[in-house]
Amino acid sequence: MKHLHIDIVSDIACPWCAIGYARLDQAKRALSGEIEFTEQWRAFELNPDDNAEPEPILPALARKYGRPEEEMRAAQANMMDIAKSLGLNFEKMQERYTCNTFDAHRLVKWAATHDKATFLKKALFEAYFGRAEDVSKTGVLLGCAKAAGLDSAEAQRVLESDEFAQAVMDEERAYQSAGVTSVPGFVVNEKYLISGAQEADTLVEAFRNMALELDSQAP
Repeated sequence: MKHLHIDIVSDIACPWCAIGYARLDQAKRALSGEIEFTEQWRAFELNPDDNAEPEPILPALARKYGRPEEEMRAAQANMMDIAKSLGLNFEKMQERYTCNTFDAHRLVKWAATHDKATFLKKALFEAYFGRAEDVSKTGVLLGCAKAAGLDSAEAQRVLESDEFAQAVMDEERAYQSAGVTSVPGFVVNEKYLISGAQEADTLVEAFRNMALELDSQAP
């Protein structure tokens, strides 16, 4: 069976990252028995300033993109509809606040050592978009770790240390240097980049073409 490895460059605070992963999951299921996939979550921060005060998401987005707040509200509502069609909980999306996700990324790195990174990532998405919880807060992160089937005491130990901090920083620099400027980004076999939350059918076609090309290049 053909094999593709996907490095998923994303941020917990990015709604299109949650949508993009749900579509990726659909594509992988469609290719079951045809292509085998492995994946690894890679860190990217939309709000890297850990000293910034949290603020309501709609005015923050309006200022960031130079658009009216009502336009941002409509865009968010559209994403909520897309998320619902994919079985994602985005119910509190417009009620959330901006937040720093550095510690969340550290915890995802730790979860990967227990083969639970995707479980934790999904729990974090649901906490932020579904319940408008502040995923920079220790209590929220510990609740997500528990929901992902991880040990809360060990998670707290990681959060109280600087464990995985350097790994997150190195990873962010590496992908920015490689030209990844927005998320989600799917880096396939360290060779191909798929940018954005593409539809599942688009991903299926792209993965088939990539697998064929890699197969033709094999010695």
